[in-house]
Amino acid sequence: MRNHLRRGFSFVELMIVIALMTMLLVFAIPGYKDGVMKTHETAAMQAIHTLNTDQVQYYSQNGRFARSLAEFGPRTISGELAAGERGGYRFRMEETREGYAIHAEPVKFGTTGGRTFFSDETMIIRQNKSAAPATADSEEAK
Repeated sequence: MRNHLRRGFSFVELMIVIALMTMLLVFAIPGYKDGVMKTHETAAMQAIHTLNTDQVQYYSQNGRFARSLAEFGPRTISGELAAGERGGYRFRMEETREGYAIHAEPVKFGTTGGRTFFSDETMIIRQNKSAAPATADSEEAK
């Protein structure tokens, strides 16, 4: 008769539930972090693609490529990208003999991104899977 009146969980049952939830979190958090990092990388490549397109338009209107992100101004690109940082990546653009170079590196390598990116007037996005900056000789990003 007493067993029917008992309500709630025993200490052992609660500990089992907590242990199972902890194990689920241990396996879920790295996958979540990888997903966030890949999202930042994809956004960085999209930003580089946008910058390449904007450079073509800038060249057609001014007869030369923009020398920096700030030169595009807020009408062309977002304020945070013009300031050089967006979505966990730092961006910079520089003038070269041939035209321009765009660099994108994670703010914190391994956390906000696991690849560095490079592009130039060829519009090919290149990647380096280490913290070293990608260059024109790096492998093509996929």
